[in-house]
Amino acid sequence: MVDKRALRKGVRERLAAVSDNVKAVKSTMLVMALAGHVAVRDARVIALFSPLPDEPQIGELVDFLAKKEYCVVLPRVEGAEMRFYTYHPLALQKGAYGIMEPVGDAPVVPGDIDVMVVRGVAFTAAGARLGRGKGFYDKYMSQQGVRARRI
Repeated sequence: MVDKRALRKGVRERLAAVSDNVKAVKSTMLVMALAGHVAVRDARVIALFSPLPDEPQIGELVDFLAKKEYCVVLPRVEGAEMRFYTYHPLALQKGAYGIMEPVGDAPVVPGDIDVMVVRGVAFTAAGARLGRGKGFYDKYMSQQGVRARRI
């Protein structure tokens, strides 16, 4: 059995050794690839995330898609649950784990999300994901009605 805690630690150590310039270039490449992805272009509601410092910086993508005719939604952790709320650039506040989260009253219905860009610590070539360890995305994606294409 894989020790996920040790795997996460190893990945974080490897990422810490990467220069800020390389991280910035890779983040830009990711933003460009996601902006042009066919699933994103064909979507109406796109779930993204507010990045932590050690994650790809996709803020440009969030802003770019929000200015187009897309409904961009971001996650908000509420106790043991995660829900997605519509992104408004001036309606964010620091939430759980220091992540910028959307302010809003009505969460988006899980079945309304067309595409979900899922954060993770590491991924296999086949797309298997190693999360950050709290299970928020796994719980969310296992809900009945979730149909989003996952990237």
